[in-house]
Amino acid sequence: MSRDFVEFPSKIMENWIVSREVLGSLGFPPELIDAIRRAETYGHGFATVELVSCALVDLALHSERACGIDPKQIAQFELAKLGMPDAIGLRHQLPYFTHVFDGGYASAYYSYLWSEVLDADAFAAFKEAGDLFDPATAARFRAEVLAQGDKRDPMESFIAFRGREPDGRPLMEARGLEAV
Repeated sequence: MSRDFVEFPSKIMENWIVSREVLGSLGFPPELIDAIRRAETYGHGFATVELVSCALVDLALHSERACGIDPKQIAQFELAKLGMPDAIGLRHQLPYFTHVFDGGYASAYYSYLWSEVLDADAFAAFKEAGDLFDPATAARFRAEVLAQGDKRDPMESFIAFRGREPDGRPLMEARGLEAV
């Protein structure tokens, strides 16, 4: 969870800049705000399949059963097992998919998607409060997540903020993949 948590605090901040409230305060007309909001979900089905397939191939490459097998064969097997359409394929072809071999993300490429789950679920708390700038929710987020840093387990921090473990539904809604 610690690796997953790295992207979460900065990722959640992106939600406010495209909010109706902020864009409206910057003088964007309502029709443009609506267009921006609609465009946010464009292509997310494709992007989600692409990201999940990369994460699954990454995990397969680092599994015990992968020892001594050509990495290209592992990728082909995993994609076939998923029923991956040729039109989608892997986001990153193995020769330049360096995340799976360096930079600390070996067998952890999924963490990009998991940090988005955390981000969407935490941001949902602000929506549920009825005010994206709700002082009480912001204070709780600051105290339970941001101020904790590395002092406690990240899952404990998330639970302290949300009152439960992360839920993937807000991410599906944010990506336009589930009815609100």
